[in-house]
Amino acid sequence: MLLEKPDRKRGFKKERLHRVILNHPDGELSRYEIMQRATVSKGWAYDYLDRLESNGFIFETTVTDPVGLYHHWLETRIEPNAVRVSFQQPLAQIRAANLDYALTTYQAEQVHQGFLFSSSTDLYVKEADIPTWLELIEEKGLIGGGNTEFRVTDEHVFYNVQSVDGITTVSIPQLIVDLLDEDGPAVEAANRLIETHHGVNDE
Repeated sequence: MLLEKPDRKRGFKKERLHRVILNHPDGELSRYEIMQRATVSKGWAYDYLDRLESNGFIFETTVTDPVGLYHHWLETRIEPNAVRVSFQQPLAQIRAANLDYALTTYQAEQVHQGFLFSSSTDLYVKEADIPTWLELIEEKGLIGGGNTEFRVTDEHVFYNVQSVDGITTVSIPQLIVDLLDEDGPAVEAANRLIETHHGVNDE
């Protein structure tokens, strides 16, 4: 069973900038602060921010077109590597592992908004913890389809994680882009979160 970080880095820089900007959409961070939080080089970051501004997604460091910026992120994102398994009581098993994790998609949306049925428990985990997670899967889970998806990608995905009632989720912007990458009602849930988080309506 293969679970490892995607073997590329170039697109991660764009994702990091999208993630930081959309977590701080009101212009409260300077370009320099955004660059630092995204941990990318100054020249590259400023050039990419210029391109986002020329496309009308941002003005200086304020997000002016959140819907457009989310869809631009979706077009440029790198798919995480993932393994889907089946657990009895997946959330309880995940929390009992005492390892870093961040829920996303359906279970995370249920925590923050409650629009979707929690049909799947999808979570990001850290590369260093993969061997321990695989031991848990072999001991407690069933391989090949199922109700739980373990994802590994750039660990900046843990930027600004949220904790609600002892459950850890990705940031709201990361949740939005992950929901947009799903089908059907998940897209509607993402648009509702955009409206709540950014005060806009995608109609």
